[in-house]
Amino acid sequence: MDVVETIRRFNAGRDPELLQSKFDRMRSSPFVFMRGACHLFYERLAEIELPPTAPLAWACGDLHLENFGSYKGDNGLVYFDLNDFDESALAPASWDVVRLLASLLTAAKSIGIDRSQAQALCRDFIAAYAGALQSGEARWVERDTAQGLVQRLLDGLRKRKRVDFLDQRTEPGKKQRRRIVCDGKRVLPVSDKARARAVAVIEHCAETHADPRFFKVLDVARRAAGTGSLGLERYVVLVRGGGSPDNNYLLDVKLALPSSLEKHVSASQPSWASQAHRIVAAQARMQAVSTAYLHAVTRRGKSYVVRDLQPSEDRISLDGRGVTPKRLRQLLEDMGRMVAWAQLRSSGRQGSATADELIAFGAARGDWQGGLLHAAQVSARQAVADWKVFAKAV
Repeated sequence: MDVVETIRRFNAGRDPELLQSKFDRMRSSPFVFMRGACHLFYERLAEIELPPTAPLAWACGDLHLENFGSYKGDNGLVYFDLNDFDESALAPASWDVVRLLASLLTAAKSIGIDRSQAQALCRDFIAAYAGALQSGEARWVERDTAQGLVQRLLDGLRKRKRVDFLDQRTEPGKKQRRRIVCDGKRVLPVSDKARARAVAVIEHCAETHADPRFFKVLDVARRAAGTGSLGLERYVVLVRGGGSPDNNYLLDVKLALPSSLEKHVSASQPSWASQAHRIVAAQARMQAVSTAYLHAVTRRGKSYVVRDLQPSEDRISLDGRGVTPKRLRQLLEDMGRMVAWAQLRSSGRQGSATADELIAFGAARGDWQGGLLHAAQVSARQAVADWKVFAKAV
């Protein structure tokens, strides 16, 4: 396989400047490379023999250490959960597990742990995942039940005031109207044509909402966030919310593309009105409570996912103070349980295994757990090898 050509072909048509930024990030480490090349991961996974016992489940698809985060749900409460479903699909339940474990193994050096510690954390994750499946009960993590790194993150989000959040990302404009601050890195100016597209998407949301005035658009900018999605059409939109200036809301609008998993899954995928409808449906099924203002919008042959803006700081940083071995183990165990809960929560939907089948998988005898760890180790080694080729060539 020509790694460089495969990546370039997959990313064709993206904004050239942001695409170069994506490639620059991917050169920085194997972990970032893996995050930015989800499609390549599944090309490689098809070459690895996995334990054959895993039933079909709804998968996040792009599961890695930084695709968990805190957010405010549509009920106003704060949660910690899986939070990116762009690559979601119906797939073997083991695929999300292998990708998460491989991400941990590739990130080990950057977070200051050695190979034996990383492998021990992988085993902790798998044990927690299997145990949660066996319980058959889909639970969730919120502030009152969180511990360690997750608790610290949720406490910070709970204490954050809306006006402070707005002040960080907007500035006063005319007639007490805020406007989005463009920093030239993550938030960029938008053309008139692109602004009109973003406004049209938000107006569609207003048509189906109980309070259309909430979605009155005040300002629009381009958003450069994440790694895998860099270069795709994406916006941050300031809307009226509950009223100007301090009850305004910031929304994220992202173009939806097909999942990288679909062509590798032998089972047929459900039919969707659009790719955005697939993403929103998977998110609604797998999360304990959906992100606020989650919408799927189709317009002129494209589809977009709209949701409450989720800043990057609402994700756990594994290279900061307070990241102790005990807290890392707590975090990986929490993540393992969250994956199991998401699969149980979405069980029996459009071809996914029933809860009883997932319970049986979690309790199955044999070394399927060791088989998944071995597959993750092979995937991680391959990701490092592919990263070295890419880093030299681009």
